Amino acid sequence: MAAQVQRMSRLMVKTLRDDPADAETLSHKLLVRAGYVRRNAAGIWSWLPLGKRVLENVTRVVREEMDAIGAQEVLLPAVLPKEPYEATGRWEEYGAELFRLKDRKGADYLLGPTHEEIFTQIVKDQCTSYKDLPVILYQIQTKFRDEARPRSGILRGREFQMKDSYSFDTSDEGLAEAYALHREAYIKIFERLGLDHRIVSAVSGAMGGSASEEFLAPAAAGEDTFVYCPSCDYAANTEAVTFVGEPVDGAAHGLVEELDTPDTPTIEALAQHLGVPASATLKNLLVKVDGEIVAVGVPGDREVDLGKLSDHLAPAEVELVTAEDFTDRPDLVRGYVGPQGLEKVRYIADPRVAPGTAWITGANKPDKHARNVVAGRDFEVDEYLDVVVVEDGDPCPKCGTGLKLDRAIEIGHIFQLGRKYADAFQLDVLGQNGKPVRVTMGSYGIGVSRAVAALAEQTADEQGLCWPREIAPADVHVVAAGKALQTELALDVADQLSAAGLRVLVDERAGVSPGVKFTDAELIGVPKIVVAGRRAAEGVVELKDRRTGEREELTVAEAVSRLRG
Repeated sequence: MAAQVQRMSRLMVKTLRDDPADAETLSHKLLVRAGYVRRNAAGIWSWLPLGKRVLENVTRVVREEMDAIGAQEVLLPAVLPKEPYEATGRWEEYGAELFRLKDRKGADYLLGPTHEEIFTQIVKDQCTSYKDLPVILYQIQTKFRDEARPRSGILRGREFQMKDSYSFDTSDEGLAEAYALHREAYIKIFERLGLDHRIVSAVSGAMGGSASEEFLAPAAAGEDTFVYCPSCDYAANTEAVTFVGEPVDGAAHGLVEELDTPDTPTIEALAQHLGVPASATLKNLLVKVDGEIVAVGVPGDREVDLGKLSDHLAPAEVELVTAEDFTDRPDLVRGYVGPQGLEKVRYIADPRVAPGTAWITGANKPDKHARNVVAGRDFEVDEYLDVVVVEDGDPCPKCGTGLKLDRAIEIGHIFQLGRKYADAFQLDVLGQNGKPVRVTMGSYGIGVSRAVAALAEQTADEQGLCWPREIAPADVHVVAAGKALQTELALDVADQLSAAGLRVLVDERAGVSPGVKFTDAELIGVPKIVVAGRRAAEGVVELKDRRTGEREELTVAEAVSRLRG
């Protein structure tokens, strides 16, 4: 069956020689320059013909692999009522990132970020018996998120394409099976797309649930930081890394000693004043959790990861204290807070502040610190939470080897949600014994449009985009160097390749120099380039591999045979 031939002279594409002024990431620069996407507003993008082809190819791969595990495709509305999201608490939990709107009657609606609530309601309506389960439903749809700072082109937009699927089972064993099916399907999807990826442990965040893993595409433009162990298979998002502190014998430490430390409100100033490493000090960060002041203790040489802290304490709102908060609490001395003697303040500590460890910390008096303050002897920890920013070299939780840090783009996320949403909507089916059974769920997402950007980041080179064949806008880019005979040959080659079932983009534009055509071919990034050039009269063309740069001269028949495979 003949495939499509797209002539460049009729293609709506305008390539650019220079990078957009606001572009920072490689994918942003090249997708705009090559005419794949166009910016309409901050975080809002139009997909132009070449871009839409690539997007549809990614969608096709995702759809094929989802269908292969028995998932059924549906399409739900993007404009959703407020009430289901109120029932689960996510109307408030999502905060400012949720697009909220009112209709002409004043009723509240939202633009869907994910659809757990709506899928749960559909299954509650359609499935009443254990015989109706298990079931996996999915959709590929536009999602919305009111990003505070949309950036990096389609990598972080306010409107984006996503595949979200949901599994419904009557048992935890069934959920584990559905989770495993999705995990394997995702591996196949990303391998077919040509994406280098890592599977890492993750936190569930606003999604809820227990088990959670992310699929990350390593890239310099990535906004996610993950760790991996060079000695074992451990890998995790930095927010999911855990450290277990072991109690130590604190009997050898002397009594608490108050120190005169004028003008040392910072760890740096204190360490310099006393001539000790920052790691010997205890940093106490004050935050407000739903308005209540909470102290968070970490070693002085480490920083508190507010994202981690917020995840641990979700859905409570976490924010830093202000100068006004100190005014209302004269017992809290700014820059000199210590955990010993704190009143009416909940104290959270990182596991590194283990029982028996001794610290130099604030004495709760201006210009005073205290030495030999021992955890478990001089102060009690209300709750231990791993809240420090992970650093290169931190011990692997699995084998103890120093961890390595890398940056990546999140391209997929899978969750074992459990019964959070089923409980909210009382999703029960009649079990085999005639009694109601509460359904358990999984949620699984792939950033379809983000995968396009991730591929561009991983595969592009100095000349432009360089797509894997599976998702490229065409299989072959035929270029006519310029003369009439060369154009005639290029069109003939294009027709033969099309008849062989290959998707062809042919550049037969009149009045465009060969140099511009060659540059555009490199920029657009189709995996194979055929040039009808100086030996056109002999029926010989040049075949170039876009990725490797390898070139060879072949007859038309040889080229068609080679490309047809």
